[in-house]
Amino acid sequence: MHNPNGYASDRVVVLEQSNYLLSCMTILRNSETTSSAFYEAFENVANQIIAVALNLIPTEPFTVYTPTRLPYNGRRQVKSICGVSILRAGASFENVLRKSYRHNLSMGTILIQRDEETCLPVYIYSKLPKDIASKSILILEPMLATGGSASKAIEVLKGMDVPEEEIIFVNLVASRKGLDTIVQRFPQLRLVTAAVDEDLTASNHIAPGLGDFGDRFYGSL
Repeated sequence: MHNPNGYASDRVVVLEQSNYLLSCMTILRNSETTSSAFYEAFENVANQIIAVALNLIPTEPFTVYTPTRLPYNGRRQVKSICGVSILRAGASFENVLRKSYRHNLSMGTILIQRDEETCLPVYIYSKLPKDIASKSILILEPMLATGGSASKAIEVLKGMDVPEEEIIFVNLVASRKGLDTIVQRFPQLRLVTAAVDEDLTASNHIAPGLGDFGDRFYGSL
């Protein structure tokens, strides 16, 4: 793992830029990649992102006995987690999270849309567990551009008494501006991403980015 300059190592984690990760990211960024190949490459990267995010969740010591009848002093997952997808693209992470976390996992959704007149994010609705304040939260959002929608979703969770330090933002590609926004506004939140892109286009798309993630993932281009 490595961290962009200026961010605390315990708050922002960028995946190690290994040859395998970069080969998958190249597929995702390539405009000629088919929908099926895009889906497969994303699953490969998402597995790495979710694994790193789950490593931030506390475990407890746990001893088991192997088939040789000898003890193995390991650890086990004990924390209740809620994966919260920012619709629609955030739902792309759900399948990987469900396969990766075998303890107490629930799922929720938040819908944020942009006001066409003000260009500001507007909270539309959410479907979240009633006991969400007692859980560790993984916000699932592949693209972090300006940070507006992400900030609104975080505010919704904090409004339900979720402690900021219990929130982990799970992300595929973040812009530098979006990352700055989240880190400055929510100093206790942690974030895991596969890539940080330096620029935004005039229309606030991540550059170089990978295009409209939702359209490419769901094959709706």
